[in-house]
Amino acid sequence: MANELQQNFLQLFKVPETRQKIYLTLVLLLVFRLGFQVPIPGMSPEFLKSAQDQNALFGLMSAFSGGDFGSTTIFALGIMPYISASIIFSMLTKVSPAMEAIQKEGAAGQKKINQWTRLSVVPIAVLQALFIYTGVFLQNKSSMVAAEMQDSTIALGVIVVMSLLAGSLFVMWLGELITEFGVGNGASLLIMAGIVAEIPVAISSIIDAEDFWQTILGLSAVWAVTVLVVVFIHKGARRVPIQYARLTRGTQAYGGQRHYLPLKVNMAGVMPVVFASVLFVIPQLLLEFMGASEWTRVFSSPTGFVHVVLFSGLVFFFCFFWNRLMFQPNEIADNLREHGSFVPGIRPGAKTAEYLSSVLTRITLAGAAFLAVISVAPAFLTQGVSNPSLMYFLGGTSVLIVVGVALDLVDRLNAQLVMKNYEGFMKSSGPGWTRGGATKGDAR
Repeated sequence: MANELQQNFLQLFKVPETRQKIYLTLVLLLVFRLGFQVPIPGMSPEFLKSAQDQNALFGLMSAFSGGDFGSTTIFALGIMPYISASIIFSMLTKVSPAMEAIQKEGAAGQKKINQWTRLSVVPIAVLQALFIYTGVFLQNKSSMVAAEMQDSTIALGVIVVMSLLAGSLFVMWLGELITEFGVGNGASLLIMAGIVAEIPVAISSIIDAEDFWQTILGLSAVWAVTVLVVVFIHKGARRVPIQYARLTRGTQAYGGQRHYLPLKVNMAGVMPVVFASVLFVIPQLLLEFMGASEWTRVFSSPTGFVHVVLFSGLVFFFCFFWNRLMFQPNEIADNLREHGSFVPGIRPGAKTAEYLSSVLTRITLAGAAFLAVISVAPAFLTQGVSNPSLMYFLGGTSVLIVVGVALDLVDRLNAQLVMKNYEGFMKSSGPGWTRGGATKGDAR
């Protein structure tokens, strides 16, 4: 098994096209990480690590965006504005009939939606930059802002917002370059790069601790178990059998094959956790603004009863909401009936839609329970860790993102290897090859 994996890995670099894509992806990821060393003009180049450690929101949002919320660099927003715009338009294509009609136009319609997504990144990035400016920069001007800029609030706001906007647009461009010319999905790889880059920093924060080895061994065990569970659930699917109608024309019979409709257990991916985290932050910000510090601690405590119950409830709600929005049993049942397909033992039409809906409900319940546990459990397992932000980089949510992106990347690379091997087989067959193995000269 190890030799086979090693051969497949080396085979990637033997194919010129694949090798070029891998190198280009690595270069663009390096450029992405170098952007975190470029400070905003007029700001202190030192990162605001003290505030980032004190506020769990910054560690969580940084894990979701591949950025570094609470820092003074131009890439602090990361890919979050583009992800927000993509989610909005993904939902609009399912909710709005006009957007759905545009999507069904094919490549031309998808091009329009992609263009609108890019344009909507600008206002979303401005709003998020204003949130960072008011929530971070204004409250920490003495440690983040140069002395000559501390008294110019308006000029400071313009510089911060425009710098973060320019950084988010550049990161969006890098992600699209990776998607088009590199390997894998650009936005996902940027998020994974941001999480992986912070792991050494998070580990170095506990090197001087007295219980260093105990903490490392405990976190390693949690990480290994989490990875196994995430891979198992990520690959898990409920295969619904689909029978194609058997057609007879003359003496020839067509169709009649049985295929399967795979319904993944974790169909929504990490989206419910993202929605729940963003929505859960709103009451915290309102309570902080109103000065209710006691209630703020109740909501922000990751191991508190109120936090766990409300957050798990939001994860369950968004799991069902997202799956029902993206997978519509009535539409699937109509498509199966139009193509002469059916589920064995189930009448086509309404009965098939009802059956698919019941299956979807059961697997969504299992997937929602998995997401709730994987996003809440690491907070209890890392209670003794001195650095609170460490659990967001070694915890379940970050592992879920990294493992999902890594598995998708492996599938893409395997698909490229299979395609290249198939092309090599076709070329090695010679120009005179025809169906059945006979050459053109032998065919009569």
